[in-house]
Formats: sequence, C-alpha cells, structure tokens
Amino acid sequence: MAMKSFDTILVANRGEIAVRVMRTLRTMGIRSVAVYSAADAGARHVVEADTAVLIGPPPARDSYLNIAAIVDAAQRTGAQAVHPGYGFLSENAEFAAALDAAGIVFIGPPVTAIATMGDKITAKNTVARFGVPVVPGIAEPGLTDEQLIDAARDIGYPVLVKPSAGGGGKGMRMVQRPEELPSALAGARRESASAFGDDTLFIERFVLRPRHIEVQVLADGHGNVLHLGERECSLQRRHQKVIEEAPSPLLDEQTRARIGAAACDTARSVDYAGAGTVEFIVSADRPDEFFFMEMNTRLQVEHPVTEMVTGWDLVEWQVRIAAGEELTAAQTDIVLDGHAIEARVYAEDPSSGFLPTGGDVLLVEEPNGAGVRVDSGLFAGTSVGSDYDPMLAKVIAHGPDRAAALRGLDRALAHTSVLGVVTNIDFLRFLLADADVVAGRLDTGLLDRRVGDFAAPTGGDTEFIAAAAYRWLQRWQGADGDLWSVPSGWRIGAPAATVLRLRSGQRTDHVRITGTPVSATAEIDSRQIRSLTAHLDGGALTVTLDGIRRSYRVADAHHRIWLAGDGGVALLDEVREAPVRPEDEHAGDAELTSPMPGAVVTVNVGNGASVTAGAVVVAVEAMKMEHSLTAPVDGVVELLVAVGDQVKVGQPLARITATTSEGKTDD
Repeated sequence: MAMKSFDTILVANRGEIAVRVMRTLRTMGIRSVAVYSAADAGARHVVEADTAVLIGPPPARDSYLNIAAIVDAAQRTGAQAVHPGYGFLSENAEFAAALDAAGIVFIGPPVTAIATMGDKITAKNTVARFGVPVVPGIAEPGLTDEQLIDAARDIGYPVLVKPSAGGGGKGMRMVQRPEELPSALAGARRESASAFGDDTLFIERFVLRPRHIEVQVLADGHGNVLHLGERECSLQRRHQKVIEEAPSPLLDEQTRARIGAAACDTARSVDYAGAGTVEFIVSADRPDEFFFMEMNTRLQVEHPVTEMVTGWDLVEWQVRIAAGEELTAAQTDIVLDGHAIEARVYAEDPSSGFLPTGGDVLLVEEPNGAGVRVDSGLFAGTSVGSDYDPMLAKVIAHGPDRAAALRGLDRALAHTSVLGVVTNIDFLRFLLADADVVAGRLDTGLLDRRVGDFAAPTGGDTEFIAAAAYRWLQRWQGADGDLWSVPSGWRIGAPAATVLRLRSGQRTDHVRITGTPVSATAEIDSRQIRSLTAHLDGGALTVTLDGIRRSYRVADAHHRIWLAGDGGVALLDEVREAPVRPEDEHAGDAELTSPMPGAVVTVNVGNGASVTAGAVVVAVEAMKMEHSLTAPVDGVVELLVAVGDQVKVGQPLARITATTSEGKTDD
C-alpha cells in the first residue's frame, strides 16, 4: 500500500464528532476543513475549523448528505482526504466511490467492505463462512412471508424479525407467538420500505435477557488486524444507546479473548482497513455464548471509552492507516487500564416522553479534572433546532475500577450545564444510581423498564429564592439611580414586598422579598422567612440564606430562569398572575403551544373554524417524531402557523376561544 501525505482533511460531519476529529487533526498538524449547512453557520465545528465551506440549506439531504457538494468542497479547498465521522455518509459506499473517483482518500474501509457489511443478510453469511458464531435463524435474499413463517417453527419462539437494510432498530419486531408473526412481518416490511427503500427481511432467534457488546477493531492495508477490547452498550432506549462503558462487567478474560478474536476474523472476512466495530449479542444468562449482529464500518459514538482505557487515539490511527501506515503494535501490546463510562447528553425532555427539545444555548458549563473528558459541539449562542440528531455532547469518566468510574461520571454530570435547552442529564444521573446499573446487572430492556420510575426533579426552597432574587436584583440594576424604580419596597408604614410567582416541575410557589440586596428577607408562601443577601455580576449569582452562601451561573429567556449550581441545573418558570375579571369570562380559552422544536406538518382546520374538544388542530414533527395537538375545549380556532413553518419549543401555534353554554364565543 503506497504511503500518502495529508496536509488538509475535510470533515464531512457536524456537531461534537466534527469538533472531536478536528482536535486530533490539530494535534497532528493537519489543516481541517468544515462543511456546514445554512442552519450551522455559527456552529462550533465551523468556528474551530481552519476553513469552512457552505454546502446547502438546512435539510440534511440538501447539505450533509449531498455527495456532489461535499466532493466539490474537498476539491476547492485542496483536501487530500475526507473523514466522515459517523452517521450521514459515513457508511455510504457511493460516497466512498465518488471520493475515490475524484482522487480523494476516504478515511474509512474499502467500498466492498462497506457494501458487504451494509447488507445484514450478506454480512451474516460472510462472517459465518469465517467461523464467526451467528444467531440461529434464516438470512437469505428475497425471503417471502411464508418462508419466514416456516423457518420460525424450526428456530423456535421468541424470534426477532429484522430488516436487511438500515439500522437504529427501525423495522425490528420481537414476536413471542406464532399467531403474531404474520402481522409483525407486514408491519416490519412497511417500516423498512419507508425508512430504507428496501423491505427485505430475515429472522433469527431472540436471545433472552440480551446484552449488547461490541468490539473495537483496527486493521491496516498490510494485513494486520487488532482488537482494542470490548464495550458494553446494553443501556439503550428504543435500540438507541444512552450509556456505554469499557470493558464490559460481564465478560471474563477467556471470553474477552474469544470475542476479540471473532471480531478480528469478522474484519478479515471483508479485507477490512481502518477503524470498525463488530457488534455481538450476548445472553445475560449465558455470558460465555456470543453471536454476531453486525459490523459498523466507521467510528462509533462511544469510541472515547475505548480510547480512555487503551490510551490509543482512534482518529489518529484512522488517518495514519488511510495514509498507508502499518500498525505498530501486536495484540499482546493492547492493555486495558481501569474502566471508562460515557453518557450521551441529548436535547430531549425525559419527563415528557423524551420529546425533542431545543432553543438557543444561553450558557454552557462543562466538567473538568482528572479522568473526565467532554466531547461537545456546543458553546453559548448555539441554536439547537430540529434539523439534526438531538445529541449535544458526551461526558466520559475514567477510574481505576468500575465503581470509581460510575462515581466520577455522576460528579461530572452534576457539573454539566446547558442553560437554555432542556436536556436528559437528570435522567442520566437517575439511571447511574439504579441498583442494577451499579451492580452491572444489565440488559437491553433495563432502561425502558426504568423510564416510568423517573420523575423530573423539582426545585427546592433555595432554588425558588435564588431565582426570585435574580429577578429582584435585575430590577435593582435596572433602576440606575432612579429612586422611584428601586424595588426596596419603601412606603409609609411597613415596606412592601416584591412578589414573584415561580413554577418548577409540579410545584408552584410565591416568593416575597423585602429589603435591600445587602439586607433582605425572603418568604415562600408564608411558610418561611429567611435572611437574604444577594449579588449579581453578569451571569454569576451569589445568595446567602441564613448564613449559608451558594453560587450559581444563571441565564433567562422567555420567562424561564435557569440556575446552574453544585447540584445540577434547576429550571423555573415565571408564572404571570391571571387578570381579575368576571368569573365566566374567557374561563375556558386555551393556547396550543409546540412541545418541541420542529416543522408544522399538518393543519387540520381553517382559521376561524369551530372545533370540539379532542379534535386535532395542528401537528408538529421533529426527528421523525410527530406530535398532534388537540383542542382542550369546544371553541373557535385562531391559527398562528401554517404547514411548513419551523417552530420553537413553547411557540404558540393556535388559540381556542371557548364557546359558552349557549354555543357562542365570549366577546
């Protein structure tokens, strides 16, 4: 394999993975080129690149999936190679071939390996010929429903129906009884055809209490193949990984060696070159028995845990292998040091069914210290919308053993703050504290079983007082020497309090503050009076309550106050008091607001139309998730959006003016 020299590499991706790849390129002294859509013009990966090229409008199909635009960007900037990251075009054989035709190196495996492993039926049959154990089942092109039903009788129930194309759990169906299989096959074919343009299915035995374990491999163009240990990826929600770790707490040294050897044989079966991940399914009841699932012909989201326990920079070795270098280590040189655990931070609301969230990032605080790593695409000012995957960052902790890594990750998450966007950080900490997770008793269904037990934390008295003090101090600063504007509460007689009504989770309280910033009292719904001093300097808030001092980073937008302190992030909403009016006037009026950022996909009624309670008025879609909003009362609709409009979380979409008992709207 001829040696190549790279001085410029284009990163065909966005967000945290683009930033992470550029970090290694910078260390290697290689110039980085970013590509970006119009929605990402101010994104972190664009700012940190040596140069950046606009490749299209926000929809991914017109930008990050536009092969011609990316090849053109590489040619115009003099990039000798392209790193695809993961997702988007990272496993697209057509993209790799287009780069090759343009004389540009694809930092990834050969086109033939991508094509073979991209078809799960072909992949399963290919690795089986190399002696890699596969799950008992039937995997042949063009199987009919009748053939699959017949095969299931011999395989034995439960069985798992899987599409040959695609990934992410789409089209998969677990079937426990023969009578359920025909409808499961029909549904799987519909979903697979819609998601991947291919309804080819295969079927295999469903492994009870399955654990998802994957092995990192590196292969060069000289015939050398290494594995860098395994990762446990069993904590998943709807087949999407949430927390990953290395090594797996399940495997002993003998099984670790066997599964690593099987992963290397998988790479050899397709003459692999570069970094890749071989995924296996392992029964929690029989940890010495493992079966091949698939091979991801790219870097994985969870690659940092492998880097932290091995000391290898996988991106660096991807570049070096693509340049024609030979691996310099033997398998016996790979040593796993300690334990590492990674948590994915998503823009989603676990307390609302994990609906995607979004908004403008007002402030970002990331943990640091020994054993902590953060891969992030965020900075203050980042706009988190609905055009792309909601993963914002990854927080990784390393320790001498698993217990230390778990504690380190929880501490790191407690000091991770993304103000302005609701995230899943509280849910991640809830999951890390689960008894089965702590004990390493994992399986791919554990997270879904625990979801119902999660409750979003509600701010305590201290957070309520701190949020109220923040607003109160803003008024002091805004007074600017005007005595009439100073919110001191001065009047003849007893001072008047500044009263704020705040809501956090299911709790709503009034906070009353009286006095001056250096000497005040705070009262919460007449239950408690506390001495208070407070100071606000930009986004830094310090409050002292009954002699105990606390510090917060604070930001606000749209009547929401975000506090980042030692215990994590507290979010409080200012609640405007209802105006005083006749008892029945507009009592049932309603406003429909978007529960997530996205696009309006349907409007079912016309402006001014009458609707009944329960009727769908408008629907919003984000990240292939559609949410319908219904009228809570009978009334007349005022539409505020149209089909195709991009909306933010909390944005009003329609108003319903309630009808009276006589069938008329209130005036």
